[in-house]
Amino acid sequence: MIFKGVGDGQPYPPHHVQDWSHLAPRMIRLDELVTTRAELDLHVLLSPDSTFYGDIFCHVVKWQGTLYLEDGMHRALRAALQGRPVVHGRVLDLDAPGAG
Repeated sequence: MIFKGVGDGQPYPPHHVQDWSHLAPRMIRLDELVTTRAELDLHVLLSPDSTFYGDIFCHVVKWQGTLYLEDGMHRALRAALQGRPVVHGRVLDLDAPGAG
């Protein structure tokens, strides 16, 4: 199994973060991530706010101890296909005191 789980939707509350640049990137193990999409959709992949065009790091939301891959599925899959167990990502920690 590449990911910890394959989800379809965002189980965490809306966070309204659009600029992720204030979050320092870090290495994240693929087997710790739960996806928020079960399929790669080219409409989503090529949308203007996708990390495909902008941020070079995956966007991950930590909620109730679980890491959810919100954006950057294409980067995570590329890493897996290249045999790499980790991907660089920015983590928005909704579990942190004062978050949300």
